[in-house]
Amino acid sequence: MSTQSLGEQTVDLLGRLVRLGCVNDLTADSGGEERAADLLEDFFADLPVSIERITPHPGRTTLVVTVEGADLGCAGTPLTLMGHTDVVPVDEAKWTRDPFGAQIEDGVMWGRGTVDMLHLTAAMAVVTREVARRAQDGNPPARPLVFVAAADEEARGGLGVPWIGEHRPDAFPWEAALSEMGGAHIRGRRGGDSVVVVVGEKGAAQRRLHIRGDAGHGSVPLGRMSAVERLAQVSAALSSARWPAATDEVWASFVRAFEFDETTEISLINGTYEGNYAEFADLAAFAHAISHVTVAQTVARSGGPINVMPSHATLELDIRTLPGIDDDDVDAAIAAALGDLAEHVTIERLLSEPATASSIDTGLYRAIEAALSRRYPGVRVVPVLMPGGTDLRAARRRGGIGYGFGAYDSGASLGQVYSQLHAHDEHIALADVRATAEVLHEVTTTYLGA
Repeated sequence: MSTQSLGEQTVDLLGRLVRLGCVNDLTADSGGEERAADLLEDFFADLPVSIERITPHPGRTTLVVTVEGADLGCAGTPLTLMGHTDVVPVDEAKWTRDPFGAQIEDGVMWGRGTVDMLHLTAAMAVVTREVARRAQDGNPPARPLVFVAAADEEARGGLGVPWIGEHRPDAFPWEAALSEMGGAHIRGRRGGDSVVVVVGEKGAAQRRLHIRGDAGHGSVPLGRMSAVERLAQVSAALSSARWPAATDEVWASFVRAFEFDETTEISLINGTYEGNYAEFADLAAFAHAISHVTVAQTVARSGGPINVMPSHATLELDIRTLPGIDDDDVDAAIAAALGDLAEHVTIERLLSEPATASSIDTGLYRAIEAALSRRYPGVRVVPVLMPGGTDLRAARRRGGIGYGFGAYDSGASLGQVYSQLHAHDEHIALADVRATAEVLHEVTTTYLGA
């Protein structure tokens, strides 16, 4: 049995996971997460856990570790801890340290995945092992605890948790889950401190617009409008359009955390704000993204021979939606933005994934809120929507609740944490690694009655 604290065990395991370098370059044969599964399976050796390895593609293994509950008839659901073991690629020439060396210097560990999200994955493993040890000593949790060390999260989980949800939904419980991206701080203008808990993620509604124009010879364009010219008009119309904005309580709580003046706060909350979000400083783009349906024009195609006016063009849109916005709402908003141009455009639906969000009126959220409030007295715990996606969306789509969790004793701001994601010289303070393990242990044992 280890004599190390939970925090030190987590630091040690984090270094081992970083050094594996399970790099996911979005191809099926990358990642090699089976190496992390091997390491973690050994981590639970000789403990009363059940272990299953799920491998949809050679080398792409997700490990599922279960500590059974005492089945005391208590109310509530099992808890599933979802941590991924893959990391994104690196440009080694841009790093000042070995990206897979897990070098520790001045209380900081450097390496790919230290923030996203191997420190939390390591903490989940350590906490699960501690619960298993207590079970071995005759003190099992009242309800089951499941740790999922997932493959392929960085490629949207086509060989990871979403794949399991579609093909092996019996593999683990989906009712209540914790994963990444919470715990960062927001400092208000009047000195208030808030810590975020992720309660939802925006959806995706990718579209391809087919734009019709007049065919003809390039030498006689009078009276004709080619598809390229009409595409330009469509693009301008989309750029100038007003897209649906959030006015819900999650957005309002986020705004209040910044302690703006009353006029700015009210305009942001009720959707009448007309500024450039500069008030949010390094979170300007983030704040705009989580409060609006966003439309990014990413791919345009048309034309052939230079002397032929094309009659067809396409414009592809990466649209990210808010909770409550469905495919029909998206298409209606596009048509409204185009106005009279809409008669020349056909909308093709590509990827459609609705936004997901969980209520904050749950026992799990209250356990997180209580633990963070004890760790950081006087802090305000603020629910927040994320512009990107995590594996939690799979749990929410199966009817479960899911929260992005974390703890930063260093006081790292939300902007600072986000700047680390997929960045050169990614690093994390060891104090934050230890804090994450300790607060996660409190949340887990409180929720499960361990």
